[in-house]
Amino acid sequence: MSRTVSRKCYVCFFFFITAVLVNGCASTTPETSMDVDAPPVTNNIASHSDIVLPTDLKWDSSKSMAITTDSFTGGIYHYSGRLELNSLKDFIKGSMANNKWKLVGEASYESTMLAFIKPNKTCMVTLSEGFGGFLGSTNVALYVTVDVAAAKGLNPFGEPVD
Repeated sequence: MSRTVSRKCYVCFFFFITAVLVNGCASTTPETSMDVDAPPVTNNIASHSDIVLPTDLKWDSSKSMAITTDSFTGGIYHYSGRLELNSLKDFIKGSMANNKWKLVGEASYESTMLAFIKPNKTCMVTLSEGFGGFLGSTNVALYVTVDVAAAKGLNPFGEPVD
């Protein structure tokens, strides 16, 4: 007799949990895509408006630096956040293509490196998992160079190029 009662209790418990889960899922309302107060999905890198990263990544100013001269601008920009490495790699490849960057190289071992070019510009991106592996944060380093003089038809000394 106790075996029958125990089996009935398990069956009732299973149906109760199923009913609660179904009811909980059915009562949620989808979010509208027209929400004005929604945070931005992407942010631009420093003065490089054609390089975009997800807003989940936070800038590390202590590891970053930028340089601007008459003939050159660029820098090293470090970011980190809790994102899955492969989906971040796919995001970066897609956003760079959307901004007319050409992927010219990709290498992976313990970290992943992506190399992009544009006329007079280069951007190398390294992606690595921080402390804790996939449970920790993902680190991103961007190495950006812009040859301002070449864009103006000048050599690095400001002289016209033939």
